[in-house]
Amino acid sequence: MSAQSLLVPGTLSPDRSVPVTIPRPEYVGKSAPTPYTGPEVQDEETIERMRVAGRLAARALVETASHIAPGVTTDRLDAVAHEFLCDHGAYPSTLGYRNFPKSLCTSVNEVICHGIPDSTVMREGDIVNLDITAYLGGVHGDNNATYFVGGEEAVDEESRLLVERTRESLNRAIKAVRPGRRINIIGRVIESYAKRFGYGVVRDFTGHGISTSFHSGLIVPHYDDPSADTVMRPGMTFTIEPMLTLGTHEWDMWEDGWTVVTRDRKRTAQFEHTLVVTDDGAEILTLP
Repeated sequence: MSAQSLLVPGTLSPDRSVPVTIPRPEYVGKSAPTPYTGPEVQDEETIERMRVAGRLAARALVETASHIAPGVTTDRLDAVAHEFLCDHGAYPSTLGYRNFPKSLCTSVNEVICHGIPDSTVMREGDIVNLDITAYLGGVHGDNNATYFVGGEEAVDEESRLLVERTRESLNRAIKAVRPGRRINIIGRVIESYAKRFGYGVVRDFTGHGISTSFHSGLIVPHYDDPSADTVMRPGMTFTIEPMLTLGTHEWDMWEDGWTVVTRDRKRTAQFEHTLVVTDDGAEILTLP
């Protein structure tokens, strides 16, 4: 594993504004969202709107990732994502969600999830996860991916394999989605694959139901949890977003109340798509 120094919190830039013409999610300006009481199975009109939002979120991820390079700050990536989403009429879902201050999450090296973009400068050999959600047409599209800073050749072999295998764990989990199966098949597939390589599987941060609500209350564990017995049905929409670690699955949280790091400070990677269950599998809604 890279011997680079551990992360410390940086300095936040001033708040970024969203044009008044762009509709906001209901939670903006509130300490917490209104609990979701709608269905987990969505009608076709809602799913079509989610396709539009999901494709835009995927395009925003691609555009933002193109700016990853040694010497670039994570705050710069936030600016790129914010501008791209706003220019396309979408609201950055993370901005103002439970008071989160920025328009995407940037999780570097030992950060499992929810890293806040700031003055942190990315270094050659780092890995960084970008997590971007677009709110458009009254629905959310949520996706993330982990990238190499300085290119694949700049990253040590252990980190490179972790990233590749985390992506593969998501692909395998998506293939396991079928109507009539219980949702814990997703975590079973991820955990069994991760165990081949001795990776930790983060348990306390999960996939989730998503539609008009950013997080509906449906939980999608990434480990084999027998209590996750919800039966998948056509039209259900949710995310799968496995977080694998080089060491323990246990974690600590920074004082900012958001940034989650591995307890042993070893590296971690994550990938995510928003899906809809179909009659014979799953459709990925977050493809560019």
